[in-house]
Amino acid sequence: MDLRFMNPLILILILVLAIQQCFAVSNDQKPLLTRPAVTGKKKTLQNLGKGRNLHGRFLHITDFHPDPFYKLYSSTSKDESCHRGKGEAGIFGAENSDCDSPFSLINATFQWINDNLRDTIDFVIWTGDSARHDNDENIPRTEKQIFQLNELLVNKFVELFGKGENINDTDPTNDFTIPIVPNLGNNDVLPHNILAKGPNHWTKRYSHIWRKFIPEEQQHTFVRGGWFMVEVIPDRLAVFSLNTLYFFDHNAAVDGCAKKSEAGFEQMEWLRVQLQFLRERGMKAILMGHVPPARTESKQSWDETCWQKYTLWVQQYRDVVSAALYGHMNIDHFMLQDNEEVDIKIASGESKPQQKAKKQSSAEYLTELRMGWSELPNEVPEVVDDENDVEAQKHKKDKLYKKIGGKWGERYSASLVTASVVPNYFPTMRLFEYNITGLDSPSSIAPNTVKPSNPTARKHHKKSKFKIPLPPSKSSPPGPAYSPQPLALLGYNQYYANLTRLNSLSSSNQPPKLEYEIEYSTFNDPIFGLKELTVRNYLKLASQIGKFKALKETETDFDSECRDQSGKTEQSEPKDPSEPSKKHENNSEDDDEVQVGFSKRRKGEKKHKKQKHINQIWYTFVQRAYVGAKGKEELKEDFD
Repeated sequence: MDLRFMNPLILILILVLAIQQCFAVSNDQKPLLTRPAVTGKKKTLQNLGKGRNLHGRFLHITDFHPDPFYKLYSSTSKDESCHRGKGEAGIFGAENSDCDSPFSLINATFQWINDNLRDTIDFVIWTGDSARHDNDENIPRTEKQIFQLNELLVNKFVELFGKGENINDTDPTNDFTIPIVPNLGNNDVLPHNILAKGPNHWTKRYSHIWRKFIPEEQQHTFVRGGWFMVEVIPDRLAVFSLNTLYFFDHNAAVDGCAKKSEAGFEQMEWLRVQLQFLRERGMKAILMGHVPPARTESKQSWDETCWQKYTLWVQQYRDVVSAALYGHMNIDHFMLQDNEEVDIKIASGESKPQQKAKKQSSAEYLTELRMGWSELPNEVPEVVDDENDVEAQKHKKDKLYKKIGGKWGERYSASLVTASVVPNYFPTMRLFEYNITGLDSPSSIAPNTVKPSNPTARKHHKKSKFKIPLPPSKSSPPGPAYSPQPLALLGYNQYYANLTRLNSLSSSNQPPKLEYEIEYSTFNDPIFGLKELTVRNYLKLASQIGKFKALKETETDFDSECRDQSGKTEQSEPKDPSEPSKKHENNSEDDDEVQVGFSKRRKGEKKHKKQKHINQIWYTFVQRAYVGAKGKEELKEDFD
């Protein structure tokens, strides 16, 4: 066809249609806004996923830290970092060290996911730190290396979840069988921790590296600040990839979230607006990021103005936010945000927060978490039918409900932190299950049709211009983080690979195969007792962990906690897989009032059954924090 003799109007029309085709976005990772409604057929669990069957499971994996310079049997010392010398660096990594991950661990981890999880999950949450640490002065990191390592992991996801027929087409956003949602870590930039306000060459380069993951309509948003969102279940569930480097207290290139000129302020405004859009559409959201909002008496991961806004946003949009998931800290734990600690003057920048000490060991941090939880109500009541309670019990429950923000605990929100693939302890990943009951029904999650009298209004603090988002309608039910409902988290299996055992087999003629196994599961765990992953249940667990009153025993809690009066084991506790069971003596002094570590009781005095169980929970909490890689003696030394 000779275009020279074509009608100009027809030619323009052809060009417009061609442009639209080039920028068409796949249903797997379309953006949140302006999605056409499904017409002509009823939504099912299959077409909700736009050709994907929903399984009600997703994978959270974080902190790979691949290291191309890792050498087998090199030294694990801090100065040599598994790069040289002779030592115990194993075939899949050096557990309980500061060494990064060999490529053998990365490849074997993806192979295990391929063999065991690939066809049974709905999406992947990948929370950053996909380059090695800058831990060797003899081999400094470079920008090129950081980008190459991130591209390596993108290629591994392509191998695992890629659609072979679409990989080389002109549309980069339809290349995967399920959505993969990446995130920037503090070691994904150079220098580590430091990222200036965008647009910058880092956000521009990652927009290209992650072009297969980021919806086309959000490329501009990502280039501007490194944050974006994906509808992992169209019209039902969105995942927000937050750029926590702009909240991170160690990022000297930015200054919090209070000033309009700051990237943190802009990201918080974007988050507020998008959560409001989701509320109006009747959708739910998972928030994900690299650096979690850790905040104790002497530790502060986020700038205080960012923590204040984040806590307020999650509180006001508690009908939308179903979960908040993070990595970075390498230890498995959770944290609570208390809405009563929100100070509007600090959030708005009208007053400056008090500076906190920043350097702290993980043991000190976990102990401070526990100390903070000791101030929670002693007993968080179960949600029961008050009509069956006597008046005294009802009064007690009402009093406790008032303290925690109602019977659902809506005064608080929770953030869950999973441990890392890099074997600072043992490699790990987390497989969540979430509620997909009723998702085939168009009315299972209805839009928020109950409008306030003035939907554009925002509550103002009396002496501040700071705008507070509207809370849920009073007629709205509790949100998905607070009560069982569609898209609420049900529980998870925590997987780990016992490198101590695997590395001991590497000297044999047959190289070992990396296998991940379940460290613990919330579905059958009698110690934590998390029936569902609701804030109320995490409050109850935190209040039990936070109890300090000492048992007065001659032997330590963690030696005797699982034995009944006849000396038989009631429930086997998690233990160091590399260490045989044995008793240890506790030489710490008695403390009748407060015991920070593992307490003991005096000879001849009876055990207190309830307190025994509470101390067992604390011990299990810290042992799981380190993925079972620390033995009892080491834990006793760290926490006594």
